[in-house]
This record gives sequence, structure tokens and C-alpha cells, in this order.
Amino acid sequence: MLELQNVSCFVDDEHEEKEILKNISFKVDDGFVAITGPNGGGKSTLAKIIAGIMKPTSGKILLDGTDITDMSITERANLGISYAFQQPVRFKGLTVKDLIKLASKENTPDICGILSEVGLCAKDYINREINASLSGGELKRIEIAMILARGTKFSIFDEPEAGIDLWSFQSLIRVFEKMHEKNNGQILIISHQERILNIADSIIVVANGEIREIGTRDEILPGLLGTGAACSALTEKM
Repeated sequence: MLELQNVSCFVDDEHEEKEILKNISFKVDDGFVAITGPNGGGKSTLAKIIAGIMKPTSGKILLDGTDITDMSITERANLGISYAFQQPVRFKGLTVKDLIKLASKENTPDICGILSEVGLCAKDYINREINASLSGGELKRIEIAMILARGTKFSIFDEPEAGIDLWSFQSLIRVFEKMHEKNNGQILIISHQERILNIADSIIVVANGEIREIGTRDEILPGLLGTGAACSALTEKM
């Protein structure tokens, strides 16, 4: 279980402190959680704080009852947290095969099977270097393959649909469903996409650094799909 207790985050903005997150508190007991809301509302900052890429100014983060607030990204990864960047990182000199082997807990991971799950032909990608020759969509799928190989208990995806074509997006949905079923872990996805929100067990709406709504899919999604200001949080990128 992941729990955030009164998490706030300030950053320096032109010599002034700017509050990005304001007193954020929620629990993720199990299942598939989606975070949505307007651009610039603090969603990506929240994901990075959970992963350990950024540190909160105040508040606590607990994983299965353990305080991980001051732990590094490496320490959190060792506890079972994975993070997929909104803009995937390129690793010059490292091949797709190398990356998946490094990520996997198995000595001989099924690299071909993992790549197939994310819609990539293994013979075309297994020895490709993770560099500028790969498109953003290809990098996204390779990064998701890496997290599949890790099999972690808490996986965070920041807008995984970016750069993914429609056919691959449908496959991506199936990957998330299978990942949740196979690992029996928790998945947190930042997304504006209705098709992702529609398979989430619960939805958290973040705007202006605050939680505006939190509840089950059935409680939150109808309001997001309605008219007016509530809908704008969902439709900005659709």
C-alpha cells in the first residue's frame, strides 16, 4: 500500500517560491489508479515525488507502512517501485536486450515475449541501441517492456499514451490489464485518455496542486465526461 500524508512541494521560480503541490493526502491500497487533471496542475511532480526523483518540501510517503520520504530513487526501486518517464530516456551504447536483462529479476528473461507484449518485433529491436534512431513511441514501448521485465509491485506511468498510435494504444491497455493481473501489484498512471481512465479502479483529479476529487471510476468518470469545467481536465489532450 502506498500512502501520502500532507505532501507539499515548493520550487524556486525566478527567485520566488512557487507551491506546486499543496497538502496532498491519499492511499493506494490495491489495483489500478489513474491521476488526471489539467496541464500544469502538479500531476507529473506528484509522480516524480513518489518515485524519488523529486523530494517533497513537507509531508510523508509510506510504502507498506515504511517511511520512504527520504529514500533515494535507487532505494525505492529496490523496494519495488518502477517509474516510466513522460519523455523516455535514451541510453547511448545500451541495447534493448541489455536494458531488459538489467531490469529483469530472472537470469534468462523471455526478451522476445516481453517485446511482443508491447507490440515490438523482437528480431527488429532486440539488438537496437537505445539512441536517437528510435522514435518517441518506440522508446515508450521499450520502457514499458523494461517495467514488465522488472515485475515490480508499484509501477508509475507518466502519460504512457504519448507518441503511441491507435493500434498500439489498444495493445497498451491490454498490457496494463495483464500487468496488474500477473503481478498483483499497484499501477498508477497519469493520463487524460478516457480509455485509460475507463479501466482504472479509482481516479484522482489534481488541479492547481490540490486534489479536487478522488473516488472510484464510477463515481468520478461521469463528471469528467460531462460538460463544462470538469470536462476540460480530461479533454485537453484528447
